Amino acid sequence: MSANPIELVLHPKAWEALTVLEAAPAPSRGELVADLELTADERAAVLTQLDLRDQAQAKLGEFARTMIFTRDGLEQATRLEVAAMHAARFREAGIATVADLGCGIGVDSLAMAGLGIEVRAWDLNPQAVAAATVNLRFHDNATVNLGDVTELDAPSLVQSGVQGIFADPARRTGAQAGGRRINDPEQWSPALSTALSWREHLRAGGHDALGLKVAPGIDYRHIPADFEAHWISVDRQLVEASLWSPDLTSGPQRSATVMRGGEKLTFSDPTDPSSPAEQAPGSALENYIFEPDPAIIRAGLIASVVRDLGLSGTISPSIAYLTSNSIPEGDAAKALTGFEVLEVTTLRPKAISKALRAMDPTGVEVKKRGADINPAALQVALKRILVPKTKDYENELTVFATRIGGRHQAIIARRL
Repeated sequence: MSANPIELVLHPKAWEALTVLEAAPAPSRGELVADLELTADERAAVLTQLDLRDQAQAKLGEFARTMIFTRDGLEQATRLEVAAMHAARFREAGIATVADLGCGIGVDSLAMAGLGIEVRAWDLNPQAVAAATVNLRFHDNATVNLGDVTELDAPSLVQSGVQGIFADPARRTGAQAGGRRINDPEQWSPALSTALSWREHLRAGGHDALGLKVAPGIDYRHIPADFEAHWISVDRQLVEASLWSPDLTSGPQRSATVMRGGEKLTFSDPTDPSSPAEQAPGSALENYIFEPDPAIIRAGLIASVVRDLGLSGTISPSIAYLTSNSIPEGDAAKALTGFEVLEVTTLRPKAISKALRAMDPTGVEVKKRGADINPAALQVALKRILVPKTKDYENELTVFATRIGGRHQAIIARRL
């Protein structure tokens, strides 16, 4: 049996080596570790942790430099700023003790413990439990347990003093949950219905504080009508969807938080979150085209954004490209990526190439919605018409392969 890399790095000499090498410049670590009194497996485990810490900084900032990771755990870990939002919900609701079920490497537990909440964390993966235990070592108000949350005795948990539950059901196949995504919520582990059933036990104890991470593409019909469904994006990357019971939200709604360049914008629609999204009005293509942030799209808030920003509407039914004759202003407009429309042509490579040649582009990106094409292949095909970029000349353009009023078209545009 191969050695457990988490246990290896916790060996006294390996842990000391990790501390020493953490302070060394990255290029010199390989040479330095060779001079330390470590086994080959310990050296590999130490270098792996240093590499994972480097990767983790994008999600966790400087906290990553004191943490321990598994590769799967890092991939699935909550970003620190998002974990802080989760923790704030429980603290603002006055929840003193939270069970973190499926805690992984412990980022959410870390955020909650940092706000003074007592955390009782569980995970089925022994390596994740070992990593979370190390990561929470500075918090006396947090404990980590090895256990299968699908076999959770929720009544006993509540009777022991737990007032809130935060859970992250496994949504991938494979022993380490690293396989394909599982779309059916009843095939998650635990099933969504099982996780939602814990709510009744919490309510019997006097609290309605259940938070669940879910797949961003969850069908609205699976969302309880009195919950908040919340989507979060960071720098235009959709990173999470979550469901929150009444104690942890201001009311039933679908909401989206958009984080860009250190700014955080929140949009919401106070509605039954299980209902279909409101449809935005349609419009002929105008001077500008706008691409909403993916969190807004998933949350079904396009109609709300069109209305609030005074846009004309979508260029085709069910296509999330918006249009207007003017550029919207204000903070909410930062959740849109805008383009100036230059030309519209048929959705054929020859027609697109002909139109682009007249514009002397130095680069072309291809986006698509509602069109059955391979954008990467089209982008490669268009490279042959590019002109050289120089210090004095740059002309980056975008081709939208989409539908306008139900017809397949190509829109050539320039980013604002």
